[in-house]
Parts: sequence; structure tokens; C-alpha cells
Amino acid sequence: MKKIIATIALSMFLFTGCNNLSTEKNLPKDDSNNNVKTEETVQIKEEKTELSTSELSDLKVDESGEVMVLMYHNIGDEETTWTRTPENLKRDLETLYDAGFRTISLENYSTGSIDTTAGFAPVVITFDDGNENNFRYIENNGEKIIDPACAVGVLEDFKKAHPDFNTTVTFFLNSSVFGNSEEAKQKLEFLIENGYSVGNHTQNHLNLKTADSADIQKEIASLKKMHEGTYPNMNINTLALPFGAKPQEELYNLTYKGSFEDTSYDNVAVLLVGWDPYLSPYNKDFDFSKIHRVRASETNVDGVGLYDWLLAYEKGTKVRYISDGDASTIAIPSSKSEIIDIQKFNDKNLIEY
Repeated sequence: MKKIIATIALSMFLFTGCNNLSTEKNLPKDDSNNNVKTEETVQIKEEKTELSTSELSDLKVDESGEVMVLMYHNIGDEETTWTRTPENLKRDLETLYDAGFRTISLENYSTGSIDTTAGFAPVVITFDDGNENNFRYIENNGEKIIDPACAVGVLEDFKKAHPDFNTTVTFFLNSSVFGNSEEAKQKLEFLIENGYSVGNHTQNHLNLKTADSADIQKEIASLKKMHEGTYPNMNINTLALPFGAKPQEELYNLTYKGSFEDTSYDNVAVLLVGWDPYLSPYNKDFDFSKIHRVRASETNVDGVGLYDWLLAYEKGTKVRYISDGDASTIAIPSSKSEIIDIQKFNDKNLIEY
């Protein structure tokens, strides 16, 4: 890794502060999880190569900070421990947006490929179980449309109103694809073609705590083969442990690498249930196979839900990841250099200020 002390002055567009983050609405980015691409977007990314020390300081850039990986399950009419109403999901998105968060894919987070707009904080959103209320079609005047009250409907509406949120979500599926096998290919195609990801939740939602090595590999590989066979234009390479249950320690490596019959898997992220934000991918203690998640709820969260952590960030008792806008660099306050895994990311420039 090349180590650089930021001293270059750079003339750029202006940023405004909100909770120490920029709230300027920027153009959508062109990355693997956003199909929106414009000449102006490309031009901005080419010009914006490095921030000066004063700009890094003003934006409070800190790419050693924490990242929230939010965990949802159901979307329904009544708020419960594992159900969020459409209205509250929309409120969550608005709150994140106003607080300076922008979504990134789980894959980009776990591999350290983060190019969130400078001054903003990345956030990862996940849904478990592939319930029908996550993605549902309804008839409207003889036309089949996405139900605006399902998760995808809420997300798509939010995307239209806030294109710079770069809306992406990982849906962790079992054998069922949102409750309707006849629509499986259509729904998988929509997700992949519109910037979402599909993750592995095992074929039968198996509790891996007591599973043997054969069952662990069978459950993960079979799910991957099933859905990639339905829609080949995707690569399922992330896993959320059902029930958050971890296999025996000597078998844990099979959660991210293994095979069954003619199908192999090599997961870049394995998610626990968790209750708290997780480390920067550049942190020496970051473990892609044991990523913590935050319960995106306000019911029975015991002080460790989404809004509890947002308050902690606002008070400064927790430190969130704030991007410099460039995936090829790691920008941090000089006091944080000791916690960065320099050897793992030797293809990136380390910028201290």
C-alpha cells in the first residue's frame, strides 16, 4: 500500500454540512449496483481523484469507521419484532438519507470496494427469508405491477424520488422466491437488472448449529445452484446464517467455501444476526465471515436497533465510516493508521491527514 499525506489542493463542487456530513444531492453513481450512468457522472468521478487535507477535515472523512448492515425480514400492516410496515420502511430510508447515508452493496462492503460519494456514509440493507411481502406483483387495471406496499415497491418508489441514494438491497433467499415459483425467473431478473443482489439463506433455512459438514455444504450449494439455474445472470456469493446460528467452530469455514456434487461456492460475506454496526473492511479485525448486523426495527430491539445507533452517531459515542469518494484510496485521520490492514489492501493508497 502506498502511503500518502494529503496536501494537494483541489478545486471541486461545494459541500454543505448536516450532522457533519454533506447533504448535497449528487448525481447517481455508475457502479455495479446502479444502472444509471451519465456523461456528467463519469466526468465528476474522473476529476475527483483526491481531496486536500482541509477538504478531508471539513468532511470528517474517516474510512476506518463503522458500517451498519441493516437486517429486515417482513413488510406488513402491523409493526412487530420481525415486521416493518411500508410506512416505517419509507421513514427508515428517509432518515438514513437525511442523515447522510447512501446504500452500497454487501459485496462492495465486504471486499472494500467503496466509492460512496465523498462526505457520505455507506450503509448496507438486507432482507432475510424471501417472503412474499418482500416482492409481490398485483393487478392494476389489467396490468401486473409491483405492489407499492411490498419491500421492492417501497424501495423503487424511494429510488425514483432519491436517485442519489443508489438504492441497493441484498435479498437472502431460501428455496422459495418470494412465495411464487411461477414468477421466480421474472423476479430474479428484475432484481439483478435493477441493481439489487440475491444472497444465500440455505435451501431449507437449516439451523447450521447442529448440522454436519455434508449438510452444510449441501444446503448452501443447492440453493446457489437452484436460483442461478433459474436466472444464470447472477452470482450468489453471500450468505446469511439462518437464525444467526453458527456451525461448530471446526466446520465454520464451510459457511464460505465448499461444494456439493457439481456446485462449488466461495462466499465473500457471511452475516450473523448481530445487534451492532460492524468494522470498516480495512480494519485489521474485520472478518468477512462473521459480519454483524443491526436490527432495523423499533420493537424489542433492547437499545441496539437502527435508531439507537443513529443517535449514538449523532452524539459522537460511535464513529461511522465517512467516504472520500474514491475506492482506490483509504483516507483516515492519522491517529487511526494502526488499525488499518495495510497488507491486505496493498493495491490502494493510504491517505492520512
